[in-house]
Amino acid sequence: MRFLIRFSYDGSNFKGYQRQEGYRTVQEELENAATKINNGKFVKIVASGRTDKGVHAIDQVAHLDMDVSITPYKLKRAMNSNLSDEIHINSAMEVPDDYFTRYHVLKKEYHYYINMGEFNPIMRNYVYQHCYPLKVDKMKEAIHYFEGEHDFRAFVTENSVKENCVRTIYEASIKRTGDILDIKFVGSGFLRYQVRNMVGALLKVGTGKIKVSDVKEILDSKVRGKNGATAKACGLYLVKTTLEDDI
Repeated sequence: MRFLIRFSYDGSNFKGYQRQEGYRTVQEELENAATKINNGKFVKIVASGRTDKGVHAIDQVAHLDMDVSITPYKLKRAMNSNLSDEIHINSAMEVPDDYFTRYHVLKKEYHYYINMGEFNPIMRNYVYQHCYPLKVDKMKEAIHYFEGEHDFRAFVTENSVKENCVRTIYEASIKRTGDILDIKFVGSGFLRYQVRNMVGALLKVGTGKIKVSDVKEILDSKVRGKNGATAKACGLYLVKTTLEDDI
């Protein structure tokens, strides 16, 4: 039986999503829980994508195969009872045996949060503590260069080994609430470090280190060069994964 699960996690104490030998990861925790339910037979969790160390997820999706007979409701409950409080299965549903999660993803929504006010030790793992004013109006101008279909090679750290860096961003915006900035990207998909690298460029605009127009020049250059900056992982969230069946 194949199941589709939606889950959330606090990425603070994980090495990232993807299983890595010798490190604690979200995938390993999920697979350990599912394997226990599957009478000890290993269960592989296949997610829609991976997140890096320190990145959080509110709506990640994955599929898994179970040999034991179990309902989606009982799978959800059993998984949660075998997981730490850092990970939670939000829902589970049975899908066809040939269902492959990544092929059904239509778009993903990421948010990045920045604190421009006083340092907040309670939120240090959940909001990037910039703690200085930013030129928000300039950042709002610059972010629109990312909208549309582009080759994002200049914002992909591992572009030397990535053949296709073309992606479509449907929406890019910045909302300010008090001292907190909420930077939103909705796209067809995102490459490794892409969102953090785009936020890094916006932070450079916000601090006056580069001009608004420089963002377009960097994007058009398709080169990950000296202007590159990667925002810290703690402020990044995978907020929503939209599948074909959700429409």
